[in-house]
Amino acid sequence: MPNAVARALLCLMPMLAVSAVSTPLHAADSGTLPARVESALQSAKIPSDAVALAVIPLEGQGMAQFINADTPVNPASTMKLVTTYAALEILGPTHQWRSDLFVDGPVVNGTLQGDLIFRSGGDPKLTLERMWLMLRDLKAAGIRDITGDLVLQPADLRLPNDIPPFIDDSGNQNRPFLVEPDPLLTNLKVLVVSSYGEQNGIRVNVEPALPEVKVVNQLTLLPATSNCPRPNVAYDIQDEGYQATITLTGNLHENCIAQRYLTALTATTYTASTLRTLWQEMGGTIQGGTQIGRAPASSRLVAQSWSPDLVDVVRDINKWSNNTMARQLFLTIGRENRIATDRDDHKAAVRVINEWLRGKGIQANTLVMENGSGLSRMERLTARDMAQLLAQAWQSPYRAEFIASMPLAAMDGTMRRRLRNTPVAGQAHIKTGSLRNVKAIAGITRDANGQSWAVTAIVNHVSAGASGQALDLVLQDVYRRVPTDIATAQ
Repeated sequence: MPNAVARALLCLMPMLAVSAVSTPLHAADSGTLPARVESALQSAKIPSDAVALAVIPLEGQGMAQFINADTPVNPASTMKLVTTYAALEILGPTHQWRSDLFVDGPVVNGTLQGDLIFRSGGDPKLTLERMWLMLRDLKAAGIRDITGDLVLQPADLRLPNDIPPFIDDSGNQNRPFLVEPDPLLTNLKVLVVSSYGEQNGIRVNVEPALPEVKVVNQLTLLPATSNCPRPNVAYDIQDEGYQATITLTGNLHENCIAQRYLTALTATTYTASTLRTLWQEMGGTIQGGTQIGRAPASSRLVAQSWSPDLVDVVRDINKWSNNTMARQLFLTIGRENRIATDRDDHKAAVRVINEWLRGKGIQANTLVMENGSGLSRMERLTARDMAQLLAQAWQSPYRAEFIASMPLAAMDGTMRRRLRNTPVAGQAHIKTGSLRNVKAIAGITRDANGQSWAVTAIVNHVSAGASGQALDLVLQDVYRRVPTDIATAQ
């Protein structure tokens, strides 16, 4: 392991082991994998010892089961359950982020003779629509033209500098799920690239239409067809941070549409350009440049935007496995509880989460949190830890909010296409996780008698990507359990 990575791993080592009241802390592995699960694993060429499983009854009926449950494994995006549950209890379900617009200078005949200041609050869900509403309030204050600068005041968010960036297997760093947290993050830095096959050619639209983003349209128009096939469009991005070029190649049929979400530019460039573009669309102007600064004491607040409550943010994170929002939330936990000895908000978040766990009577053991999202090769926990954490969440006053944030099997989120036409459909709230060599599920599910169970199943293996059927069969096995069962032989 390279020294830099080794040092980063060591700094991440504050850990956790969770003990549910109803389950012995160190209960031995028990039972065997159900026969159908074993068969599915064999078909995928995955050995049974590559699966970590923990199943805990939550309502006093049934027997807990642990298989390879104390081996630290990479949980992928199921790690988001740790971050979001902690946030609900540490920050509170009604926590909000605030963004502000200030003006500094007199307004004469619709002209602000001074600067416009945007103060970020680190809001992970500051959308284009909410930015537009803030600027509408600016316009309502009688301002049209701004002679000064656009000043960006970053949120007080202290990012770690000792954690290596995540390198995606595809080699494409412009994929939306890779956007990193930032004190000036807005709209998740998303660009929506839409291509429309029209009679006279292919029209390409980018939203927001930022002048720093150039589009090179090399698409070929094909004749209209009765059913639009899967779009054959490739997107190449040359991103220099302060400007980007998107080149589209391939073809599109007349009357068909192709759409792709991409990211580009630095958060600073994206935010400044978005504010300027939206303001220009409203008929306004900003004559000056862009700078990083602070709102002076002489400035006046003219608009502000409050984020949705944390429960809504947690739902977005867990339903759709939003990495950027999870990472921004993790750092927010640190920021809101930072003390002088915390080098950054990552260290603060790790400390605070562990203090919170100890306050609940949970002893530290094997959780490694690199960024709180699961988008990591370094994060670790055990299946027992996760299942027992879920068992603790079952006792939380925010249990309903937390469980409702997870994807519902066969119905929504990342589980919408799984377990259809099975008894588990609509019965399981399950967070999924997927990385190279990792596939995981964790959440709360019900059996045929309406009893609830905490379930965690994590596969770490080179063939983990083929384990989806086996993991779904785990949930189906739990559904069939009776109070005296550990695992069925079906």
